[in-house]
Amino acid sequence: QVQVAESGGGSAQAGGSLRLSCVVSGYLPSTYCMGWFRQTPGNEREGVAVLDSEGNTMYVDSVKGRFTISQDNAKKTLYLQMNSLRPEDTAMYYCVADVSPPRGSCDYLGSVKNHWGPGTQVTVFS
Repeated sequence: QVQVAESGGGSAQAGGSLRLSCVVSGYLPSTYCMGWFRQTPGNEREGVAVLDSEGNTMYVDSVKGRFTISQDNAKKTLYLQMNSLRPEDTAMYYCVADVSPPRGSCDYLGSVKNHWGPGTQVTVFS
């Protein structure tokens, strides 16, 4: 059974940086998708960044050039480096893993069938 758990959230001033980590436990196959989502009260979860097992990355437009998703395969850890933080980045951030992506595509990452962490709060103040 795959489990994921985030850490590294907290508070930062606008313009500052934070790094989120997500440890994956359990079997990770050769083809997978992992990513970060975020959610604010009353809103749906928003995909922030995605990384596939080939190392390809995708970002939502609002974080391009500021956030970087990466992984440490040996430690089975996913990271989200967040720089130039803005107050609108304030949200609960979730790590998610899909260990059986349909046809190898990460287009479906974010499904309730995926493996989600409990979330970590990020607060950016001006």
